[in-house]
Amino acid sequence: MAKILIIDDNRSVCQAVEAYFTERGYEVHTAASGTDGLNRFVETSPDVIILDIRPPDIDGFTVLEDLREDEENVKVIMISADHDMDTTINAMKAGAFDYIRKPIHMDELHTVVRKALQAGEMEKKVNDLLTKPPFRFKAGDIIGRSREMTEIFKIIGVVSQSKTTVLIQGESGTGKELIAKVIHRNTSPNEPYVAVNCSAIVETLLESELFGHEKGSFTGAFSRKLGKFELARHGTVFLDEISEMSLNLQAKLLRILQEMEFERVGGKDRVKVNARIVTATNKDLENLVEEGKFRDDLFYRLNVVSINIPPLRERREDIPPLVDYITAKINRDLNKQILRISDDVMEMFLNYSWPGNVRELENLLVSAIVTTKGQILVREDFSEFFEGLQKKTHLVRDAAAEGGRLLKLDEVEERYIRKVIKASSNKTKGEICEILGISRPTFERKLEKYGITFERE
Repeated sequence: MAKILIIDDNRSVCQAVEAYFTERGYEVHTAASGTDGLNRFVETSPDVIILDIRPPDIDGFTVLEDLREDEENVKVIMISADHDMDTTINAMKAGAFDYIRKPIHMDELHTVVRKALQAGEMEKKVNDLLTKPPFRFKAGDIIGRSREMTEIFKIIGVVSQSKTTVLIQGESGTGKELIAKVIHRNTSPNEPYVAVNCSAIVETLLESELFGHEKGSFTGAFSRKLGKFELARHGTVFLDEISEMSLNLQAKLLRILQEMEFERVGGKDRVKVNARIVTATNKDLENLVEEGKFRDDLFYRLNVVSINIPPLRERREDIPPLVDYITAKINRDLNKQILRISDDVMEMFLNYSWPGNVRELENLLVSAIVTTKGQILVREDFSEFFEGLQKKTHLVRDAAAEGGRLLKLDEVEERYIRKVIKASSNKTKGEICEILGISRPTFERKLEKYGITFERE
């Protein structure tokens, strides 16, 4: 039961306020002077104080100052018949929670009292969090407690014992390069880690970037340049977006994997490859092989060990620890002290599909933390996100089959997959994956999850 203390020498005001709030379940205490009010404050420890700005014995601002000396975060609502601007401003500057003019409208006062109580509860939660040890941020960690991520950790442990080729597949933003770095850190941490984005470099330059070139091998080659495979020494070469590599370069990469040596562009000397090769893609390589856009022999060479990262929407139990980890990271980078997100925001995060995966989650948190004024991120800190989400949200009904019942998300997904398969009787798995907009490994998991039989290749 919330407790209220009223300090006002106007007997009728005290009686009216006391009757109103007692009827609504509050414990109410009254005081007719500033001195009596300070004593009652010590005796009763009220949650909210309603203080007249002009008690008969002490100035109301002095009473407020004394209350705040005892309890810095005390919630004091000042009331007065004065309607001038300066009085209002001075009350707020002095630390009043709010200022209400007489005659008092009880519903307005009740609204302010509820806000004061909510603010007090939030501050208690903040204080509780401050007494707990902070979430520790360690750069390079992979965050996940789901079964799928546990299996990935196991694979990393196994492949770190050798230098076998690893293929990492997953949607954009799932953390493919992070996994490559963890593999490197657990295999050859003292050797170089060299990353190349195959989609960001034109083919003519990519060859030189990977293999290096000799002086005079082409226009602009004024000196010998070592390629990524040489620079990596006994470390790791990470080839991101391997699906974007041309067929011509695919053939040369295949030769490296077969012979573990290469020649620089324009050179004759054979250079030994000692680095581990890790590749990644957000596309279905098996589908590209079927379409003739990726060499099947190279695919088999790359796919010695395969790591398939599930999208965030398929491992929702990882969202809370990810939010904690990312928040700690942003606090460190931006010198902030954000404690957590509110429960209603977390609930929305858990129900969102996250098409941009972990990268989208991080970008959203950065934006909110930069602009927030509090230590707990609330719904208002994500106003644009929630507004956009509401516009995109569509309730799905199937009145004929379910009598108007709203379908669960899994039911909608299963029905949609079955309808696509039925309507695509002449299509391959790869083509159906394109229609659904998911990778082949994800498609296989969906078939297993919903018990769907699919015989075609």
